[in-house]
Amino acid sequence: MSIIKAENLTHIYSQGTPFEVTSLKDISLEIKQGEFYALVGATGSGKSTLVQLFNGIMAPTRGNLQVCGVDVSNSALRRELWRKVGLVFQQPEQQLFEETVYKDVAFGPINLGLSVAEVEERVADALHLVGLEPDRVSDMSPFSLSGGIRRKVAIAGVLALHTEVLVLDEPTAGLDPVSRRQLMERIDCLRKERGVTVVLVSHSMEEVARWAGRMAVLDHGRLALEGSPLEIFNKSVKLRSVGLDVPLTVELMLQLSANGKPVRTDILTTEDAVDEIARLLKQSDKNKDILSQHETNHD
Repeated sequence: MSIIKAENLTHIYSQGTPFEVTSLKDISLEIKQGEFYALVGATGSGKSTLVQLFNGIMAPTRGNLQVCGVDVSNSALRRELWRKVGLVFQQPEQQLFEETVYKDVAFGPINLGLSVAEVEERVADALHLVGLEPDRVSDMSPFSLSGGIRRKVAIAGVLALHTEVLVLDEPTAGLDPVSRRQLMERIDCLRKERGVTVVLVSHSMEEVARWAGRMAVLDHGRLALEGSPLEIFNKSVKLRSVGLDVPLTVELMLQLSANGKPVRTDILTTEDAVDEIARLLKQSDKNKDILSQHETNHD
């Protein structure tokens, strides 16, 4: 079942003025409930505009967009989409405004009209999900924390809403590699356990390769490619033409294959690439042993 469906979606900023800019043009796509879907594209491709439309922050200029059963063109209904679609902005720390971490994360649940006990439970759960200890950070000012921790707090504030769709615009930017991996693992667990639909906007092709089931490539406001990461990354020429690259693991496997090495070219993650290269080296050593034994017997 589709939870997001766009048909010929177009969005124009400052329409009818000298500053008119078409950020999206005739976008048609569907995102299924419970899916991990990625949006990629060069700067200015329209990714951020598209996810803001998903959240109901703006209405489309033309075309149809249904999100969680809501027609985003309907201004009365669109205002309630924040309850169903959680959006973590590209710089989520700018979403912080309360005097303590607890109050910031609790802001959304309180506005949902939940009981004090339910709010407390959601805050603790959300902070745990992003790898923070509630007892340690709840009473701290978010502005006294490092940029990476502030980012986690902002994400927790969205997670605490328990939305049907979670839209993440570059959520791991500024985090160290271990924190990036842990955060994405927790988000994927949340998706699997609660059926949350995740829409990820990322410049990291490695991140997209690891987590996304399907992805879309935007180019100057148009949908250039859509499919599984494997399908998209095998179109490296097309990707490079829109200013993107394939993950290093995919590039390595493709180059090894082009050089006559018998390796799989459907590998996306570093772990699988390591295993495949180890297999190749083991096979090479085995072939050398066979050749050596043959020469010994021949002599």
